Amino acid sequence: MDSNSSVHVVLFPFMSKGHIIPILNLARLLLLRRGITITIFTTPANSPFIRKSLPDTQPTVSIIELEFPSNIPELPPGVESTDQLPSMSLFVPLANATKLMQPDFERALHYLSASGCGVSFIISDGFLGWTLQSAQKFSIPRLVFYGMNNYVKTICRVLAVDRSHLKLGPDEPFTVPGFPSIKLTLNDFDAPLNGSESDGAHVEFIIEATIATSKSQGLVVNSFYELEPAYVDYWNREFVPKAWCVGPLSWVEPTRSDRKKEKPDWIKWLDQKSVEGRSVLYIAFGSQAEITKEQLREMAIGLERSEVSFFWVVRSKGSEVLEELEEKVKGRGLVVREWVDQVEILRHDSVKGFMSHCGWNSALESICAAVPILAWPMMADQHLNARMVAEELSVGLRIMASNGSVRGFVGADIVEKMVKKLMEGEEGEEVRRKVKDVGEAARKAVEESGSSWRTLDQLIDETCMNMDPTHVLL
Repeated sequence: MDSNSSVHVVLFPFMSKGHIIPILNLARLLLLRRGITITIFTTPANSPFIRKSLPDTQPTVSIIELEFPSNIPELPPGVESTDQLPSMSLFVPLANATKLMQPDFERALHYLSASGCGVSFIISDGFLGWTLQSAQKFSIPRLVFYGMNNYVKTICRVLAVDRSHLKLGPDEPFTVPGFPSIKLTLNDFDAPLNGSESDGAHVEFIIEATIATSKSQGLVVNSFYELEPAYVDYWNREFVPKAWCVGPLSWVEPTRSDRKKEKPDWIKWLDQKSVEGRSVLYIAFGSQAEITKEQLREMAIGLERSEVSFFWVVRSKGSEVLEELEEKVKGRGLVVREWVDQVEILRHDSVKGFMSHCGWNSALESICAAVPILAWPMMADQHLNARMVAEELSVGLRIMASNGSVRGFVGADIVEKMVKKLMEGEEGEEVRRKVKDVGEAARKAVEESGSSWRTLDQLIDETCMNMDPTHVLL
């Protein structure tokens, strides 16, 4: 890219921390190139988090707030993000409500064009498929960000066409056409790929998003080529739009030099574990996992019996059942209910394992920190991510339900067994060695000579080259 060129990128993340955070890291990655300015669109309730996350990027980053629609029948008043939803069953109403923001979004694009701040291209979340129409009105290329890896995207696209797996039982294994080494079950999928839904608002939303994606300029992927070359190549050979691997985006997390000198209590606790020579298992399941009290209780019993040191970040309702555990393991285990800096935790030298829901952000952050994963997926793409972590990459182990399925109740005995296996067993040592190698490959990918760095440069060049120089002013 010509260092003297002026490129203006619009970023529009979906209203969910798991989607916003990687987009903010992408903004930082873009700003490492000269001549780039960025405008981020969000809503008033999400704006403070974004502004707090980007304090050192002014004046090259502007933030435009669009009012989130009010009086949506299914949504509680004031809810503007998934982490505020009382249940993830309300995801589709939240996502569909964003369509009502389209007129304000287009007025803002018009203002940017009219004020001489022409937009070079838009990167918007795949859940905001309606932004394609807006981009087309202004002759602006639109790229899509889903936050998924190529392994998941490719499998889901192949199985959306070949639906023979829908005839099988929920735990009956099958292979994926074109990838005979992959063994999956229906329980690895949510609707509609598990056959439980054939119509309705959820299916309609997925179809709309898929069509908008297929008509967009490209896919921006939080992954790196060396991690999954067969799936990147297959996608770019068989499907559209082109996938651009520019990650891992967590490598460009902001430096923490601006942190107050006083360390958070949880970092002090980890520091103490280092002094004691104790390895710590970090446990977190994201902000949207809905875990029953019964399951939390079994997890607590298993962790207590394991005698492993652990740091458990709990967001689930009903976490009061863990109060007894906190008393029993005081000093050895720490339960935290506040927001923590996950990247900093994973990079702490005392943390030697991560029990995770396998959201892709968390999986990549763990890989980058060379911390092996104990995969316990809950929803969405997490089951496929868990397969990838344990079976494709061999950087983690997998927790299975008591009935042998990939879904279902997990007893305390299984929790105890798998925690010990990861933290103390030979299998844990094997995946620890493997994740160190993969983490090093991730670091090299985002260096200036690396594959992801070069790919982002190519993306900018090709997208700007295809841009219509005369934006339409409406």
